[in-house]
Amino acid sequence: MLARRQILAALGTTALAALTPTALFAAASIKPDDTSALLVIDVQNCFLPGGSLAVKEGEQVVPVINKIAKGFANVVMTQDWHTPGHISFASVHSGKKPFETVDLPYGKQVLWPDHCVQGTDGASLSKDLAIPHAELIIRKGFHKDVDSYSAFLEADGKTSTGLAGYLKGRKIKRVFVAGLATDFCVAWTALDARKAGFEVYVVEDACRGIDTQGSLAKAWADMAKAGVKRIQSADIAVSA
Repeated sequence: MLARRQILAALGTTALAALTPTALFAAASIKPDDTSALLVIDVQNCFLPGGSLAVKEGEQVVPVINKIAKGFANVVMTQDWHTPGHISFASVHSGKKPFETVDLPYGKQVLWPDHCVQGTDGASLSKDLAIPHAELIIRKGFHKDVDSYSAFLEADGKTSTGLAGYLKGRKIKRVFVAGLATDFCVAWTALDARKAGFEVYVVEDACRGIDTQGSLAKAWADMAKAGVKRIQSADIAVSA
C-alpha cells in the first residue's frame, strides 16, 4: 500500500500537469514558410558604432539577424537613402538641434543629425550582414521634402515604396521585422504592415531602439494595440 505522502505527491503532480500550460515545459517554435518574409530594417553604418546617428548596441543585432535569416526563404532589406540637405536633418533648420521637432506639411518631424546620405559609406549596409539570399533592397527617404521611416509608406502616409505590392505578389502573408531602430523605422514598418493586412512579428532581440522622450515605450504600446506580436529570436525555428 502506498504511503499517504506518496499518494498526495502523485496527486499534486497530476494536478500541476493538468493546470500548467504546455508552453511552460516546451516553448513552441515558429517555423517560417514560403508565405513568411523577414524584413531587415536599416542596418547601416550610420546607425552602428561610430556612425552619425549610432543606435546604442546597434551592432548587436547583426549576428542575431544573420542567424534567423537562415530560416527564411524570403528576405527583404531596407536602406535609409537621403539626399544631401534632407528636410529631416537638423542642419537645414536654422536654430534647431538634433532630436528637436518641427511641424512640416505632413506632420511633426523629429530632426536628426545628417545621416545615410546617398552614396556615402554611412549609408552602406553593414559589411557584417551575411544574408546572400536577400532578394530585394528597398531604399527609402530619397525624396528631399519628406522623411520615410516605414518600409511601406513615407511619412506623409500616402507615398508607397511598393513593398506591400511586392510581398502580396509573392503571396507573403506574415512578416517578421528586425533591425534599427525599434521605436522609429522598425515600429513604423510593423504598423504599416498591419495596415496592409499582414500578420506581423517584431523580433525584439534583433532590434535596438533610440528611445528619445519615451519613444520606445510608446512604440511598443502602439504596436501591441495594432496586433503586432512581440517575439524573441529563439522563438523562430532555424536549422543549424
